This record gives sequence, structure tokens and C-alpha cells, in this order.
Amino acid sequence: MTDKSTLETSTEELLWPSYARPDDLAAIEAVPLEARGLPESTYALLVRAAQRWPERNALTVLPDAARWREPVRRTYSELLADVHRYANLLYELGVRRTDAVALIAPNCAELIPATLAAQLAGIAAPINGGLSKDHVAELLRRSGARVVVTAGPELAPDTWTTARELAARGLLDAILVLRPTAAPEPPPALPGIDGGLRVGYLEVLAANQDSTEFLGAPPAPSDLAALFHTGGTTGVPKLAAHRHSGEVSNAWMIAANSLLDDQSVVFAALPLFHVNALVVTLLAPLFRGQSVVWAGPLGYRDFALYAEFWNIVAHYRIAAMSAVPTVYAVLANCPIDTDISSLRYAMVGASPLPLAVRESFQLHTGVTLVEGYGLTEATCATARSFPELPRPGAVGQRMPYQQVAVIRTAEDGRWERLPAGEIGVLVISGPTIFAGYVTGRGSAGHYVDGLGTVVDGWLSTGDLAHIDDDGFIHLHGRAKDLIIRGGHNIDPATIEDALLSHPQVSGAGAVGRPDVHSGEVPVAYVALVAGADVTEDELVAWAGERVHERAAAPKTVTVLDALPVTDVGKPFKLGLRADATRRELLEALAEIAGVAGIAAAVEDGAIVATVALDSDTDRSVTEAILGRYAITWKVEVRQ
Repeated sequence: MTDKSTLETSTEELLWPSYARPDDLAAIEAVPLEARGLPESTYALLVRAAQRWPERNALTVLPDAARWREPVRRTYSELLADVHRYANLLYELGVRRTDAVALIAPNCAELIPATLAAQLAGIAAPINGGLSKDHVAELLRRSGARVVVTAGPELAPDTWTTARELAARGLLDAILVLRPTAAPEPPPALPGIDGGLRVGYLEVLAANQDSTEFLGAPPAPSDLAALFHTGGTTGVPKLAAHRHSGEVSNAWMIAANSLLDDQSVVFAALPLFHVNALVVTLLAPLFRGQSVVWAGPLGYRDFALYAEFWNIVAHYRIAAMSAVPTVYAVLANCPIDTDISSLRYAMVGASPLPLAVRESFQLHTGVTLVEGYGLTEATCATARSFPELPRPGAVGQRMPYQQVAVIRTAEDGRWERLPAGEIGVLVISGPTIFAGYVTGRGSAGHYVDGLGTVVDGWLSTGDLAHIDDDGFIHLHGRAKDLIIRGGHNIDPATIEDALLSHPQVSGAGAVGRPDVHSGEVPVAYVALVAGADVTEDELVAWAGERVHERAAAPKTVTVLDALPVTDVGKPFKLGLRADATRRELLEALAEIAGVAGIAAAVEDGAIVATVALDSDTDRSVTEAILGRYAITWKVEVRQ
């Protein structure tokens, strides 16, 4: 007879194979994913953690960077109790399995269980509070959310104002208000809102709800867990639908990392409307019962955080963190006068990592930056790297049970798979592929459709890449047009629409220009009507007043006689990207003697910058500057 301890040991061995080196992948995949006994839903994952480690600290939430020594803590059993209370309140408000709950707030102690509760009672629909009111309203309509969990006037006054205006439009039935972490008692009275809505503080309204169990039916693996907005080809972001099975399997792939154990402490500072925050720093730690230290509401945007960052790492013994290249560039210049030896795993993604940032951070800290790759439509993470076995130029090896390939589209529309080393569009298949984009909603729930991005189970990422002989992915730019500023997706259509609303603009194209701090920043090109007299500076101001978020405002607007097009008359964005790259390097290298010429051209669908130097010029200075950019470049010395 098999005793309970033997069964638990066998289950643990199945859950945690050795996964520290690239050659572990084959042995991991020799066991089918279905045999590993993953929890059925994000709720089941939380219940498992609370049963195994009830008194272990799950969350350490900092009120803000200045008060990093005064956190709010929650054990795993307390976190589950909070989720039960919040989910039962949502259930009382009428939220059922196919109903979305919008969450619009910066990170705080209450938002974390509220997000899990929304996935338990219905479907979580996190929304960036920095979007315009009209964009938020459209996302509410698409999701069908009538209940919103939102920041109150103490936490984010602008978000609170947006929520009240949306309520005035008749878009909401209930507003559940969040307070700042460690806010003083009693809470201030909330202004009244007309229309018969239920409005109140989430914690107060949920105080008397059952904390021991959820009163509704728990979610199934195939049920939708979340709707994440992501950049698309229209002015309003698309809603990508995640299943519980996809989020749980991706969280396990991340947690299976043998370099971290159950005592490892994870640092979280990305906003919870971002898939990385949910999957990497909330769900994955639940698998091993790891403790997560959450930064204040501004996260990495809190300038005070950088002055205290290394003290926070030392005090809480942070072992792993995740951030975009911009963050690591700043941290590489923050003095270290404490013991940060606990930090072993620093993950970077969302935008390309410049060589200079990698080298300066590693020299400054002794910690290897570990690149990864993923996208919302594949839940979160698809590839990971290995700090002890760096692979320069690659973003990592595919994760277990996800398949990757590089394809090109034939004239008849069929996808043709390319051999190792050839550049094409990266495609992904496996258990993490999203359910589709929300295209409507009926009595049975949301209608979802891949909208041409998924073919026979394979997701087209829109990213140009090649896969080497060892299965590592190397990116070569994007076939799609998204601008990624510091890891934040910007739809160029929002900038183009703003410029096209000017009466003297006849055409507009927005692209990303390389930037040493943010990876890239938005810039725009326009063609004008005959007789126009508007200036480029006036167009910058015009666009800045009309785009829906500050990050999307173009840094420059350049007037061209005509916008470049392909042979069949379609806009040629790569040509604009090449010009933007050339202009950026002209400015960056303007003071360098011996630069004879700068060019940028499209080669195999990617931008390649070429800098020509006079024969007697020291190329090291030029190469040091070029190395700060996440671009492909080469230096040629003229004889």
C-alpha cells in the first residue's frame, strides 16, 4: 500500500524536475504536462499554497519607497481569506463565471487579493489607469464589466475621477474602492454618486463576507481567467483572453526554475495590469510558497525607489526580480554600500536589452542579467535564459511544452517553416496560447477569435527572429508596428489619428526611434496638403494634446514630401524606422571626430545601422555609444 508521504514525494518529484540548464528540456518533456498534476485554476493554486504553507509570509507590500521598512504583510492563509471575502462580495453583487470585473488602480495591498478574487468569481479585466477616459470606457464596453474595483481619492485621484465619470455615463453598477497600503483609519467619506450605484470601500463592504470558502462554483481549467488589453492595429487596445489552464501552466514553467527554491524572495514592481506582474510575480510564487515583496503604487516609476533599492534587496534578502532594460540602466548607476549577495536572478524583458546596459549592470552588481521573451497572447513567458550559461544575442530557450518555429508566408498565404539560422516571423504553440481576442459578448459569455494571429494552433508573434541549432531564439526587430517604450506598448495608430485630425496633414506615420533610456520613443512623420504652413513644432504640440496618454506623445514630427510606400502602395514603416535610427545616431555621434557617414538600411526585414569612420579614428568611443542602443549596427573604417 502506498502511504501518504510516499504519494506526496512522488507528486513533488513530478512537479519539480531539474531545470537549471538548457539540456534539461528534453528530460522535462519526456513526462507529459498532463501527468504533472498542475492545479486546475489560479484559485486551486492559491488553495494549495494556503494548505501547504498557511503561516508562511506570502505578501510584503511597501506603502511607498520612503516607507519600505513599514510594510503590510499577509500570510498564505490570510491571503486566501481575503480572496474568499472579496470573491463572495463580487458574487453577492451578481458576478458569475462569465462576467468580467474591471480593476483600475496602481498596485496596493488590496489590489492583489482583489485580482485573484475577480478570477475566482468571474474574469479579471485589469485596465491601465493612465489611459484616457474614452479608452477606459471602450474597454469596459468590450469586456462587459459592470463592477469596477478602482483606486479611491487617497490612492489615485485621477483614477477616482475617471471612475466617477464612467459611472455618470451609466457604464457601471458598482464601484469598489481601494485605499493606499497602510492607510490611516478611519477612511474618509466617499462623495456620493447619482444613479443608484453601490459604492463603498472594498475592505469595508467585504468585512462580513465568509472568509472560509467561496459560495459559488470554482472555475474550471478551460474557463476564462483574465482579459488583458494589449496593443493592436486600431486606436483602442485589444482584449486578449487568458484561460485558467494557460495562466497556471505558464506560472509552473516559470516556477520550475531550479535556481530558486521555496525560501527565495521575489521582488515585484510592475503594475498588475501587465501580464508579467500577474504571472511572474503573483502566480508563479504560489507554486513554491515563495514570499513576494511588492513595491509601492508607483513601482519602478517612483524615483525614490532607486535611492533605496539596494537597501531593500539587502533587508528583505531579495533573490529574484523582473524589470525592463530602463530600470537596470538606472540601477547600474546607484551606489551599492550593503550586502546584495541574495540577488541571484535578475530577469529582463519587454524590450531589447542594449549590450552596454547588460555589461554595466553586471559589472556594477556581479549579477548576470537573464533575458526572457514573451507576449500577452502567449499568456506571458515563452523563453528563458540561464545565468551561468549566457548566450549573447539570444533572448533564451523555449520553455517546456511550448514549441517555437520561424516561418515565412508563401504567395498563397500558407506558412512555410524555415530551417535553423534563417530569419522569419516567430510563431509559438502549446498550452499557453491565449483563447483569442474579445470580439463580442452573448448570454453564454465572451466571443473570442484569434483574428488571423493563430493558425492551426500556432500563434504568430509578429516578431522577426531566427532559431539557432541549439534552439535559442534570436530577435531581429518586429514585423508588427508596435512602439515599445520602456516595456510599455504604444499603438502608432493613436499618434497617427491625432496628427491626421490636423487640417493641414494629409498623411502620417508613427514609429519608434532608438533611445538609450527607454529602448525607443515615439516619433512621427507627416505629409502636408498643398500650401500648408504648419511647423513641425506646432504638430508636436498638436499631437501631444490629442493622444490618449503622455507616453504616446511623439518626441518629434518630421515633414516629408511624401511618406514611403511599398511596391503595392502600402505604408512602409521600416523605411521610417530606418530614418529615425539614422537621425538618432546623427545626434548621438555629432561630437565624435572622424565620423565620415551614418546610414541605416532595411536588411532581411530588420534595421541595420552603419557608421563609417576615417582610417585614423579610434573606433572604441563610437562603439561604446552604439552599444547603449538596442539596435543592430556595424562600424566600417574607410581606408
